[in-house]
Amino acid sequence: MPTMNTLETAIVRLLRDKPFYGHFILNLRRAEQPSSNHAAGVTIRDGVPTLSLNPPLFAALSREGQQALLEHLVKHLLHLHPLRRKQRNNHDWDMACDLAINPGIKGLPDDALVPEQYGLEAGLAAEEYYALLVPPFDTGNLDGSGYGDSEQDDRGAAGQGRAAVQDGATLDDHEIWSDADSTPLPLGEEMVRSITRDSLRGSDGEAPGDIRAVVEGLLRPSPIPWRQLLRQFVATAGRVGRKSTWMREHRRFGTGTPGIRKRRRLNLLVGIDVSDSTNIVALREAFARELVHIARGRDAHITVLYANSRIQSVEAFSGSSFVAQRYDGGGFTDLRPVFEYARGMHPLPAAIIYLTDGIGPAPETMPFPTLWVLTREGERPVPWGMELRLDV
Repeated sequence: MPTMNTLETAIVRLLRDKPFYGHFILNLRRAEQPSSNHAAGVTIRDGVPTLSLNPPLFAALSREGQQALLEHLVKHLLHLHPLRRKQRNNHDWDMACDLAINPGIKGLPDDALVPEQYGLEAGLAAEEYYALLVPPFDTGNLDGSGYGDSEQDDRGAAGQGRAAVQDGATLDDHEIWSDADSTPLPLGEEMVRSITRDSLRGSDGEAPGDIRAVVEGLLRPSPIPWRQLLRQFVATAGRVGRKSTWMREHRRFGTGTPGIRKRRRLNLLVGIDVSDSTNIVALREAFARELVHIARGRDAHITVLYANSRIQSVEAFSGSSFVAQRYDGGGFTDLRPVFEYARGMHPLPAAIIYLTDGIGPAPETMPFPTLWVLTREGERPVPWGMELRLDV
């Protein structure tokens, strides 16, 4: 029976033929989705770029088809397509995104969407194709394609400068793009940017020519302040408080009244590397102020671990009393004790935030969403997790 081993074999071939794409796929979180009607798909789930796979359907593709599909998926993420669909007509945005990236990919199936099918030129952005596909004042719902089929041909042929919207199947699973709706665009962009950096390192700094401009644009310094990214990461890790929901009715008031869904207190684990590289007063104070801001603004419980090769001190707070302390650690840094501590917490943390220079051994994998808050000269120690650099 086909398993993830089929994907591993395809990645090995991709690493040999197109190293950048291979390294990019390696850096994605993976999840099986056997119920999907597509062989694979990508999305950003809870802030993490994720590859979803239907192993039997993926194994049924030819080698060339598997490689083309993986290249297609990487391009969707590089262009941030799942994150940019919000408030757009899903059907037509999905088609526009495939039209934007399919030209130039070798090995695509014959029915893959290409601009020529609509009399459009190649090389446009998804937004440009979307403007040409979607009639003005589109009154359709966000799940459908705007106008009924009987109207589409007439409107497309009416000389309005827009292509007729035809039914077309996307190459990959776009249904899971809805998972990205809860991730703020700047946060998702930073996650993709981080994976792109690692993919370039793994491929000797070479990006394929057809995506070089996209990669260079993505890697330009983010104009988003680190404080905003930190808050967005925490907001994505867990939303707290009380929220109305129509999934179940209110016990007291019965039918027609939304129930109240209780959400747990947000538990965060913060690791602070006590090596000399982070023992900078301005850096730690700025970081501490943001933690206090987070704790004040929501029902959050924050556990802070000071560690080098072992945990030196543990502090917990949920208000405004936290002050980042100074510990002269000395010796070498081992990043693993903080994550070992996380596994034993009750309740488990919603996310881990680690202030460090990144120099030291770390776990090979980690189930908790992790934000590496790195010093200016720091290095991300492992491929997983999100990278954020302090500018203080």
